[in-house]
Amino acid sequence: MQIIAHINYYHVCKRKLWLFANGINMEHTSDIVAEGKLIGETSYSERSGKYTEVEIDGVKIDFYDARNKVVHEVKKSDKIERAHVAQVKYYIYKLLVNGVEGVSGQIEYPKMRQTEIVKLCEDDILEIREWEKEIERIVNDEICPPLLRKGICKKCSYYDFCYVEEES
Repeated sequence: MQIIAHINYYHVCKRKLWLFANGINMEHTSDIVAEGKLIGETSYSERSGKYTEVEIDGVKIDFYDARNKVVHEVKKSDKIERAHVAQVKYYIYKLLVNGVEGVSGQIEYPKMRQTEIVKLCEDDILEIREWEKEIERIVNDEICPPLLRKGICKKCSYYDFCYVEEES
């Protein structure tokens, strides 16, 4: 189970979450996704030698500065910032439940030249546990959630899938 995609998609679109979790993956067809990956791989090229890739409980953190206890996450834009923050909080939470305390996070938007600091508080932990329960409920539901028609839909890799109109 790719829980990080689930956390991110849960905050962006429940329909996308359900589709992805049920084996309908459109990310590989998206130029926007490819551009985001390229930005992540090329913006801080020195990181791969400096920071550690950590995999814990099925969660993969690309850039973890173990010395300073900082999770680094690189994103293309801040359009779905709430989902980005949730993703980093989830990384910090997973480290915490596995005995690593005092971790913070940084979301970096190189194209915008911005950085956002992310901290995990006690209320976040309770909220994350609720996310996990709700995600499990959504992905195990037999019926796909309805289309919500959001402004960000046009940039989504699932756009054609969701908005295709069948002839009757």
